[in-house]
Amino acid sequence: MTHLIKATLLICLLLAASACSDNSAQQAVIHRAVAMENNDECHLCGMLITHFDGPKGELFRKEQGDRVFKFCSTRDMFSYYLDPENTRNISQILVHDMSKMPWGSNSINDKYFIDAKQAWFVTGSEKTGAMGKTLASFSLQNDAQAFATEFGGKVISFKDVNQDSLW
Repeated sequence: MTHLIKATLLICLLLAASACSDNSAQQAVIHRAVAMENNDECHLCGMLITHFDGPKGELFRKEQGDRVFKFCSTRDMFSYYLDPENTRNISQILVHDMSKMPWGSNSINDKYFIDAKQAWFVTGSEKTGAMGKTLASFSLQNDAQAFATEFGGKVISFKDVNQDSLW
């Protein structure tokens, strides 16, 4: 009887260990930004992405082969992401690092994408994106604070972004 209990415990431990390693492998998947092309349309509003100022966003959906969805502004991206039906299906979110990229549609540089979950955002500034107000995204909190001092707004982290911070 004790051998049966030991064998059962061993099987449970092995299953738990394999489940953890699969989860770690999934979490280790990091996507590279997909270049913003002149004819790319925003997944939310359909506007041409590169025709507008401000930071852009990309997110990858798990259940669609980690397909990329591109957005003309961080506001549109968060509007999509904050829908509970979408949030649970997103594997990664990328935003432009405005610490390195100047504000303007002619200066979009895909090498300046950063992980949105590590970024700092300025909400309520006087700067606008494709759909009006947008969230300026920064890799460094000091840069976000300097931007807020110059253009107004409040500095928040990713976890503090909600529907109210989009307006």
